[in-house]
Amino acid sequence: MKNMATYDLMETIRNTNEWMGASARAIASYPVWGMVPHPMFKVMSAWGRVTERSFARMVIKPDWGVRTVVGDDGRDHIVERVTEVARPFGDLVRFKVQNRTEKPRRVLVCAPMSGHYATLLRSTVASLLPDCEVWVTDWHNARDIPVSEGKFDIEDYTLYLMDFMRHLGPDTHVIAVCQPVPLALAATAYLAELEPESQPRTLTLIGGPIDPDANPTEVTDFGRRVTMGQLEHLAIQRVGFKYPGVGRLVYPGLLQLASFISMNAERHATAFADKISNEAKGEARERDKHNRFYDEYLAVMDMTAEFYLSTVERIFKDREIARNEFVVDGHKVDFGKITRVAVKVVEGSKDDISAPGQCLAALDLLTGLDDARKAQHLEQGAGHYGIFAGRSWRDNIRPLVMDFMDSHSDPLPGTGARGHLSLASSNS
Repeated sequence: MKNMATYDLMETIRNTNEWMGASARAIASYPVWGMVPHPMFKVMSAWGRVTERSFARMVIKPDWGVRTVVGDDGRDHIVERVTEVARPFGDLVRFKVQNRTEKPRRVLVCAPMSGHYATLLRSTVASLLPDCEVWVTDWHNARDIPVSEGKFDIEDYTLYLMDFMRHLGPDTHVIAVCQPVPLALAATAYLAELEPESQPRTLTLIGGPIDPDANPTEVTDFGRRVTMGQLEHLAIQRVGFKYPGVGRLVYPGLLQLASFISMNAERHATAFADKISNEAKGEARERDKHNRFYDEYLAVMDMTAEFYLSTVERIFKDREIARNEFVVDGHKVDFGKITRVAVKVVEGSKDDISAPGQCLAALDLLTGLDDARKAQHLEQGAGHYGIFAGRSWRDNIRPLVMDFMDSHSDPLPGTGARGHLSLASSNS
């Protein structure tokens, strides 16, 4: 029963705040208060609307919202989400564009499992769809996975990525964003050694902790200061009775959200005060900037305890990836075995989560790869989210990644795979 009561207490507090917000909104919205010339009722109603929506979002998975894409014919084509590989802890989902000739670029986007859903990469996926066939790793909320499904740690995560890469085949370009960067590199190296015919064509690593000590941040410093025993005691709880994963040890999403908000408490407090003021004045909109951001930011998911703890211990504390000592399923991964997968590293100069240099360390590990197949880009002025979802991604980074994919799409000898450029030529 370790900390199960605490888990249910957090959910009770969340549920109570949602109810209080709904009650305040309903009570203050009665027409009779229109006869009372006092702004209190408008402020009360506004507070209720913002509070109800905010606390309700915390337990709801956001919708992808990618419904159509404009094709080469200038028409909108419907986008259908198809689950191609279903697994207990995560699925391989394809964004299939209806009635469109298949694009030569096949892209697997490795989404992070770091407290938020894969929908955090919504704008990334939307920006790739006009020119690519896109697949995404869609991880499940640990609270919804029965204990009978077993454990899930960083080795299992790596094995999942390997399965997804096998399924898509060698004509695939992999883009890993943030947390999965070191594990995507490990999965590629594992395949390079054991199943070279299943390797992807290119691997783009965006803002991930290959070597956390290359340029320490507040995140890496925290990992150094706290012992594993302290971390397990403070962060790990059992899923309560409300969800299918009852009894599973997790790092709760609500606890993660509290830590996220505490890092920029003043900024968030100001944002919510401004939102309530705008609601009271009648100036707020359903899809304004505040709602678009916080509908995603507040939607958090639980991580399995073994995944969270193994990430901290093996990636940040022991630096197994950085030291080329990472073991998966009893097999030591050797990054020097990667000899033909082109690798590009993208970092942001103002990234305060994975600071510049942490991801770049990947290129030093690739001792068997020619320099011609290595590339790097440092986006000036870009923070962590900007390098995969903001203007910097759309205007600068995305075109560079596309060019990188195309420049390394020639057929590989002995694989029987057709290069993407050749496909493009045949389609034209």
